Amino acid sequence: MPGPTFSTALKTSSDYLDVAANTHGEEKAFLMLEALRRIRHHSPHLVEVGPGGGSAIAYLASQFSSIPLPDDVRLTLVEAPGVTSVALDEAMHAFNRAATCRLVTGFAQDIGTVLTEPADVISASALLHEVYSHGGGYRGLHAMIRTVPTVLRPGGMFAYRDVYAVKGASLHDRVMQTYASRSWLRFLRMFLPQYLREGTHPYHSDSDLVVLRQDSRIVPLEHLDERTSAVAAGPVGIFREVQRHYITLRDHVWRSGVLGFTPCLEGPLTDDWIDARQGHKRVHYALTGTDWLPQSQKAMLLALSECYLDHYAVDGDIFDACTDIALDSFLDLAESGDGECGNVWRTWATREGRETYAYLTLDALLTSMAVHSTEAAQEERTVLMPVNATDVTRRDRAYYNRYLRRALPNPLKDAKQMVLFSNVPIADSQALSQGMQVLQQWCGRSGLARVYAAVNSGG
Repeated sequence: MPGPTFSTALKTSSDYLDVAANTHGEEKAFLMLEALRRIRHHSPHLVEVGPGGGSAIAYLASQFSSIPLPDDVRLTLVEAPGVTSVALDEAMHAFNRAATCRLVTGFAQDIGTVLTEPADVISASALLHEVYSHGGGYRGLHAMIRTVPTVLRPGGMFAYRDVYAVKGASLHDRVMQTYASRSWLRFLRMFLPQYLREGTHPYHSDSDLVVLRQDSRIVPLEHLDERTSAVAAGPVGIFREVQRHYITLRDHVWRSGVLGFTPCLEGPLTDDWIDARQGHKRVHYALTGTDWLPQSQKAMLLALSECYLDHYAVDGDIFDACTDIALDSFLDLAESGDGECGNVWRTWATREGRETYAYLTLDALLTSMAVHSTEAAQEERTVLMPVNATDVTRRDRAYYNRYLRRALPNPLKDAKQMVLFSNVPIADSQALSQGMQVLQQWCGRSGLARVYAAVNSGG
C-alpha cells in the first residue's frame, strides 16, 4: 500500500482547524458518549482519530460533571504529523481536569502501530472519506477497516460520523438534475471538470459520464453557459458532490470576507432561529473592507438588515439570496484569475475541491465495514456492525436543506450519517444475530449476502 498522500499545508491552518473545522462538538461526541454508557471495562480507553480543533473533546469535558462515567477514563488523540491547533490544546486542558488525555501523531492508516494498547471506543468524523481521498482510494480504505478490529477490544465500539450520501443502494444510479441559478451554473463549469479530472472518485465507467444539455443541445462541461438553465444527466453521486462542494465553498468564501460581509458561523448567534424545524434563521453578519463588490449589492443587503449591537442581522432567506448574487460575481472574477478572488478559490480547491465527500451509501458503508473487518489479522475473528436499531442515525441540516430547496429544483438531502459499530466476536451468536437484524433494515440482498459469506468464511 502506498504511503499517505494527505496534504497538510491547508488542512492544518489555524483558520481551518480552529474555526471552520471546529463545530458540532455535541454531534461529534454523541456516539462516543453512548458507547461509554455501554462499555463495561473498568478503565475505558477512548481514541479520537483526527480531533481537528477539538470540539468533540471540549464537549466531552463539559459533560463529565452531569453524566455518570466509568472511573479512570483515558483518552488518546491521534492526529496527522504537523497538525496543531490552539483550540485543541484548550480542549485537552479542559479534559485533563477530569480525566487523562494525550496526543500522539500518526496517520489513520497506521493506527495499528500508533496505538500502544487496545481501545474500548474509537471515534472519528469524516475519517473514511479523508482516507479514501488522500490515502490510497479503496485500497487505503479497506486496509483502514481491516485495522480497526485489531486495535479494538472484542465488544469495543467504533463511533463513526460522516456526510450522508443519498437514499438508495448505489451512488452510480443515473438521475436528472436541473441548474438554473447563475452562481450554481458557473460553479458547475469551474468545479466539476477539475474534480472529475484530478479528484479521487469512483466515477470512471462509461455509464458514469455526465451529459449536460442547454437549449436541448449537448454541451461540454467547460462550455456551460451560466446565462441559460442546464439539464444534467449522470450518477446521483456526482450531483451529491457538486451540491456538497458548493456548500463548503460558500462557507469558505463567507469566512474569507471577500464578499464584503462575513456571517457568524460559530457561537450563540448561529442559533437565532425563526423556525428551527424548517431551518429558518436570522443571520448575523459584519461588513468587511472588500471594495470590488458593486455598491448596489451591499446597499441592497443593508437596506434589508437591522443593526444589532456592533453588527447586522437579516432574515436567512434574504441573506442566502444576496450571497448567491455576490458569489456569482466572485466566481466570475475567480475564473478570470483575479488576485484576491482567485486566491480564495485556489485555496478552497486545493484543500477540498478534490475530495470525495460522499461515495458510500449507508448500505455500502455497513456492508463494507462488516465484510472487510472480518479480514482483520487477529486470532479471535470479529465483525464490525451495529447491534441496536438506534446505532444507525441521520441528522439533517435544516438550514442548508432550506437553502437547497430554494436554490435547486430537485436537491439532495444534506445531513450527517452516524453509525455506532460494535466489534462483535464471530463466536457471539446472540450479538451476531442482533447485528444481522439491524443490517436487514439498511442493506439490500446483495450486501446481506456478502456479509453472511464473510462471517461464515472461516477466516
